[in-house]
Amino acid sequence: MLQWKICGMREATNICEVASLLPNFMGFIFYAQSKRYVGENWQMPMLPTKIQKVGVFVNESLERICQKAQKYQLHYLQLHGEESPEFCSQLQKVISLPIVKAFGVGKDFDFADLEHYLPFVESFLLDTQGKERGGNGIAFDWQILKKYPYSKPLWLSGGISMENSPLLFDFLKKNPQIPVKVLDLNSRFELNPALKDVKKLSTWKMQFFQPFCQNETQNHHT
Repeated sequence: MLQWKICGMREATNICEVASLLPNFMGFIFYAQSKRYVGENWQMPMLPTKIQKVGVFVNESLERICQKAQKYQLHYLQLHGEESPEFCSQLQKVISLPIVKAFGVGKDFDFADLEHYLPFVESFLLDTQGKERGGNGIAFDWQILKKYPYSKPLWLSGGISMENSPLLFDFLKKNPQIPVKVLDLNSRFELNPALKDVKKLSTWKMQFFQPFCQNETQNHHT
């Protein structure tokens, strides 16, 4: 069943408003150079237990990842830098949380680069390669996903918006063989960096996400 994530959250009131929509995942960025960085002594508000907390890290030390995971009771670790398969293996040994390894899709992108990570990660996140580590607001050409050679689940990120969602859900419907597990929303649903447009997210959920999931369920039952 397809799930959804809202990434780059920071403001307490906004987090609570977005949490009322019950996304499956909420992402918090622990990377000081990000416009959506939560800050050093940030306090996380209480979230419904249904929402899984994802910590986003970029080329961070094992110690700091473990410290943040413990402090904020994270459920998933998203690695958005140049972390090696060896690093993922080490991280897997010291902390028993699922790892999502992010890759930027650009003109030189090759799925073969993912192969060495297969034993150490729970999923791959594919984002659009851009000047920022994420949150560039640009979608890559989803047709490339037809060439994805693995069964490892995919988290799909990069410029998902109200405007391109009809195309995206149509693409997913026509290509059920692609193991897309999570749709990751960020900058195209923002009023300002780290401040999400709750009304727009609510509309997206009702207009696109829920109908797709209902069809998906019906198709599985027929």
